[in-house]
Amino acid sequence: MALTEQDVTRIARLARLDLDAGQRDRVLQDLNGIFGLIEQLQAVDTTGIAPLAHPLSAINEVSLRLRDDVVTEAPDQAARDALIANAPARHDGLFLVPKVIE
Repeated sequence: MALTEQDVTRIARLARLDLDAGQRDRVLQDLNGIFGLIEQLQAVDTTGIAPLAHPLSAINEVSLRLRDDVVTEAPDQAARDALIANAPARHDGLFLVPKVIE
């Protein structure tokens, strides 16, 4: 799948990026290069190959250091108010963000 210049223009508009013609050409080449690599990876037959939990687990035993999923901070209204005070827009204790999807 190859992208066209119109695709890059649309992606840039959605991402709110202002690209000149030279930048659009470079982004088009970079994205098409990435898609080319993805197509090469998809062409490889991986049937019968078990997925790895870690890239080095094929070479030696790797034990992942995982921590328990527990709450480490007690809920505190003062801390919450201090954090939300930094928000440029807020309503009823929630962050307000601009709409980005048209």
